[in-house]
Amino acid sequence: MTRPGLALSAYLAASRAIPLLAPGLLRRRLASGKELPDRWREKLGQPSAQRPDGPLVWLHAVGLGETLALRGLIGAMAAKTPKAEFLVTSTTRASAEVLAANLPPRTRHQFLPLDAPRYLDSFLDHWRPALSVWAEQDLWPGAVAATAARGIPLALVNARMNAEAFARRARWKSLYADLFARFRLITAQDPTSARHLHALGAAQVAITGSLKAAAPPLSADPAMLARVRAALAGRRPVLLASSHPEDEFALFAALRAQPRPLVLIAPRDPHRGPGIAARAAEHGLAATLRSAGQGPDADLWIVDTFGEMGLWYRLCPVTLIGGSFGPTEGHNPWEPAALGSAILHGPRIANFAADFAALHQAGAARPVQPEGLAAALAEDHSAMAARARALSDTAQGALGPLAADLLKLAGLA
Repeated sequence: MTRPGLALSAYLAASRAIPLLAPGLLRRRLASGKELPDRWREKLGQPSAQRPDGPLVWLHAVGLGETLALRGLIGAMAAKTPKAEFLVTSTTRASAEVLAANLPPRTRHQFLPLDAPRYLDSFLDHWRPALSVWAEQDLWPGAVAATAARGIPLALVNARMNAEAFARRARWKSLYADLFARFRLITAQDPTSARHLHALGAAQVAITGSLKAAAPPLSADPAMLARVRAALAGRRPVLLASSHPEDEFALFAALRAQPRPLVLIAPRDPHRGPGIAARAAEHGLAATLRSAGQGPDADLWIVDTFGEMGLWYRLCPVTLIGGSFGPTEGHNPWEPAALGSAILHGPRIANFAADFAALHQAGAARPVQPEGLAAALAEDHSAMAARARALSDTAQGALGPLAADLLKLAGLA
């Protein structure tokens, strides 16, 4: 076993103090609605589910988008062996709630314990994973070290690290080199991420593309889908997905044109729904709120609810990707692609540059400047939507090699 270096040793020593503060902090988060009342103790290493029989593959991702991206990989592993069971951990409430409606085969979810030895030992004693798979950028040193110390193989997949993220981590290069030495397999989404991982001490990095492209379509309740489709009959809905204020401002300006489509706005933060309605009114636009039980009987329908994006992508033939008109620099374009909704986006997409580049190359997404948004929303983009869906379908069928490599690490190949 690799002995911890100075930086990792110092971190592990300091992490023993986490239990002094953790219960109080989590109770405050619970009181403010940021934790699930029946599951917050999972973060203290107290599992709320039984371990299944047989070998268990544990996968971790930090938040909603990263967690949902793991579904295709889990499905590919599940298809290769009937023996494996799967555990997904994450840290955010939204990730738990949305994944619950989109669970892959033989999969359950728990929250990752806080990074203290007491909590991690309890977690690992209970779940006894045969493999630990970490996704994208979220590495907790204590969890990595504790897992490796038990001889459990580790893999880092779908790693993504732009220049800004690399700069934040470069000052801790010795710590990251120490952690990467404990991984038997590391894969990156793109060459830039691979170079940054190498610079932080990763010895070998394979480039496998984005798991988000290979994620299966988000689910939708069939009865609700039928009801909403009936409510939208005769109208041509357009979706603004994962919106921020800058996106909404560009949209409101575009909707001055007549005639205009019915626009569904799914805000990145659903709690912003009433504020969006108020800003729309300032632009002479009437809005209704799904969270208030209102239907699509206005210029805008603000669909400010969790876990229903599968509905909106199915119902809207065109999706405008949020975060692409401001400093957020875009959101995941593959969710609408998987469900046949055409992809439009603003000029700022650095957060998903490689994904959009692949879509642009295939003629499967279109950039739009604010001044051209009104015309773009009125056009027929069905051919572009078909190309995007074909790319998504191809990516979903290309996970076999990575799934096989991971199962081999776990002794399940």
